[in-house]
Amino acid sequence: MTVRERFESLRDAPSPSTADLDALWSDLEVLDASAMLGAWRGGDFATGHPASALLTTIGWHGKRFDSLLDGHPLICRGEDGELYSNTKYAGGGHSSLWNVGFRGETTATMVYDAMAVFDHFKRVDDRTVMGIMNGKLEAAFGTADPYYFWLEREHA
Repeated sequence: MTVRERFESLRDAPSPSTADLDALWSDLEVLDASAMLGAWRGGDFATGHPASALLTTIGWHGKRFDSLLDGHPLICRGEDGELYSNTKYAGGGHSSLWNVGFRGETTATMVYDAMAVFDHFKRVDDRTVMGIMNGKLEAAFGTADPYYFWLEREHA
């Protein structure tokens, strides 16, 4: 099974295991932070993480990185259907992109401006990345467990 097929199988699974998600993560290519520039549509893996319910509630659409130091971690769809940067749920700030060590590798990582939370990214293919959110998650979500998600590059 290709990496893309494994990704799709886990993305579509009703309850993928974190062991399977971690195994996929370990087989993905690292990224340079600059590869994350642009607009992304997001979703998550159905692990039951509390972040998923929160993101659904606020209408999370994805992320946008205008430059390495100007990121919008929570692009949401408002009641009027328009996309906007939701800074309230991002701890009151935006984000930046850095190359950061995680699980023995250095890869593209989004750092929230106002929270001790990191979103690490690795390449599934030219349009898709897998993300793992970690850091001080307990205050925001009531669990220290990492949150597994994905992003697909939006068309320009």
